[in-house]
Amino acid sequence: MAAPSIPLTISPTVNNDRHFANHPTVTLIEKCSNPQQLKQIHAQMLRVGLFFDPFSASKLIQSSALSQFSSIDYAHKVFDQIPQPNLYSWNTLIRAYATRSHPLNCLSIFSRLLQDCPEKPNKFTYPFVITALAKLKDLELGKGIHGMAVKEGFSSDLYVANCLIHFYVECGCLDMASRVFSNMPERDVISWNSIIDGMAQNGLFDETMEIFCRMEEEGVRPNDITMVGVLTACRRVKVDVRFGKMVHSYIEKNRIKQSLILCNAVLDMYTRCGGVHEAKMFFDKMMEKDIISWTTMLVGYGSLGDFDAARGLFDSLPTKDIAAWNALISAYEQNGNPKEAVAVFNELRQSKTAKPDEVTLVSTLSACSELGAIKLGCWIHVYVKKEKMKLNCHLATALIDMYSKCGDLEKALGVFHSAEGKDVFVWSAMIAGLGMHGCGVYALEMFGKMDVKPTAVTFTNLLSACSHSGLVEEGRELFDQMERVHGVAPGVEHYACMIDILGRAGLLEEAMALIKTMPVAPGASVWGALLGACRLHKNVELAEEAWARLHEIEPRNHGAHVLLSNIYANSGLWEKVSEVRKRMRDVGLRKEPGCSSVEVNGRMHEFLVGDNTHPMSKKIYSKLEEIAERVKCEGYETKKSEVLQMVEEEDMQEKALSLHSERLALAYGLIALEPPTRRIRIVKNLRVCEDCHSVFKLVSKIYDRDIVLRDRYRFHHFKEGSCSCNDYW
Repeated sequence: MAAPSIPLTISPTVNNDRHFANHPTVTLIEKCSNPQQLKQIHAQMLRVGLFFDPFSASKLIQSSALSQFSSIDYAHKVFDQIPQPNLYSWNTLIRAYATRSHPLNCLSIFSRLLQDCPEKPNKFTYPFVITALAKLKDLELGKGIHGMAVKEGFSSDLYVANCLIHFYVECGCLDMASRVFSNMPERDVISWNSIIDGMAQNGLFDETMEIFCRMEEEGVRPNDITMVGVLTACRRVKVDVRFGKMVHSYIEKNRIKQSLILCNAVLDMYTRCGGVHEAKMFFDKMMEKDIISWTTMLVGYGSLGDFDAARGLFDSLPTKDIAAWNALISAYEQNGNPKEAVAVFNELRQSKTAKPDEVTLVSTLSACSELGAIKLGCWIHVYVKKEKMKLNCHLATALIDMYSKCGDLEKALGVFHSAEGKDVFVWSAMIAGLGMHGCGVYALEMFGKMDVKPTAVTFTNLLSACSHSGLVEEGRELFDQMERVHGVAPGVEHYACMIDILGRAGLLEEAMALIKTMPVAPGASVWGALLGACRLHKNVELAEEAWARLHEIEPRNHGAHVLLSNIYANSGLWEKVSEVRKRMRDVGLRKEPGCSSVEVNGRMHEFLVGDNTHPMSKKIYSKLEEIAERVKCEGYETKKSEVLQMVEEEDMQEKALSLHSERLALAYGLIALEPPTRRIRIVKNLRVCEDCHSVFKLVSKIYDRDIVLRDRYRFHHFKEGSCSCNDYW
């Protein structure tokens, strides 16, 4: 209902006197319990002329804007009908918009106040305007308002100064926040809490503790909010759990009110700092728990890898809101259990107890990326459109990553082009997608179109793209420009990419020379890249040096042992192969088994080397024999060098290769995905061998199928007898 219109014949009286403070109609305003009563009083005030008394009108505005049944739209309409509202009415409307997350409306009213109100803003005006600016994080405008407050003499006001500290903290301008804090003639616990929280949120542990100690020295008693800030600093830098225990002990000894928010902060600190056992003990003692308490404990179990406990806790939840579902999905996804994450998401869909939100979808899309589960990924994309969810940068990045890693580069590009306001993560994800599909030239072109500052991750993706496409000169140029042009200092990961670029191209001496010029100690990724290059180019001597350096850093890296063994096998050095494998047995290292999966009707079918557990195993092995016969007719010959063990009989050599997991997945795909489905998508956890690569090319031609294979390093698109990698991988 709109506010009643004002008769233009009534002449308003503009003053701030409280002659009508005790008028029966005015006193009824505070007794209102619903909007209908307030509107009746509004009508009565119009009839008797009270509406045009500034004080009486301000009381009506206050109830319209700030009561439990308030309506900000109605309050604004009432305000607009007051010919000359007093400053109290202006402040009331400014406050209402500031506290209701309408910062732009708040600033609009403030701007009108400066033009139309005969009174200047006072110490009650500025705090709410500054609060609105904190929500907008508009540093420059905020500095201007700060200047106005100083000019008017309000900068020393306790409430104004506290709001300024909060504003500068929200804008990430901690120097200004500290300056305001230091210049305050008086401080209350809110002042201390604001600066402590600001330092803590930015991970400045030492500064947080220093201010906390000063607070004690000045005799200001900390409260529960103070300690939440201190605990935030602890979890941000993941302090030793023993220090966390000391903070917890301080809270108990000083009898600080253990509010629910503080208890949840203690719980979160323990789970983040590795004290899950302590967290469980504290959780069990908590007198009051909310969904945050339960979810925090659930995340703690997940980070520890105790998924049975996490699942048990989830099942015992009194109510399961979307935050709880998200915690369980994220716990599985972030700890290397994507299948379980997808299973929980499907359980959520079936239960209908909560509605998936952005966090749910981003976590599930990440799990789909790991599995290559494109059907579920597509369902999520459709869900986003159906629910008219905004395709923000988080969702866009997750969708691009999912489509790229599931082998559908066209859809990834479609999402990229439809995303509005692309941030560096969206650009970097698309560059990574192009790179892993061997489209290095297009990745570089996209980099040239970037309208945001690139990060270290962007350059890692670019250099990786150059590596997969053999773009040596382009890689050199990018590496050279990183710090000189873009201000991003190369890290170990960038050096590892450059070693990979040079190594794949056979420039092993240049790669070794680059390692020697590194400003930091070469990491495992650097020596691993060189070792991989030695395998490609059969350089045994350099491989032994790279392996020795890698072994010093990661003595239990089973992949490095296997790679060295393969290098020896490729060169026929079987005694050395035996030595490496004996060493692995002696220290309890086992080769990671090859595992491949293929998606059929939304379900992932997994195969290990020589797997015979699938219900259709007989048909799969029959199909393998058929494939073997047909590729031989096309001139295929087994690449014996790929049999990396001493197998003398030729038929056994061929059999060893034919049992690779990706071939089993391919055979099943040919059986289960009959035409008109032409595309078969396979995901493998290891690098595809050269022999299987040759077979896949022939199968794509013989069976007229598109085959998309994602191995540990990149994508291979097989079509009509060719591969997108051009045999460079």
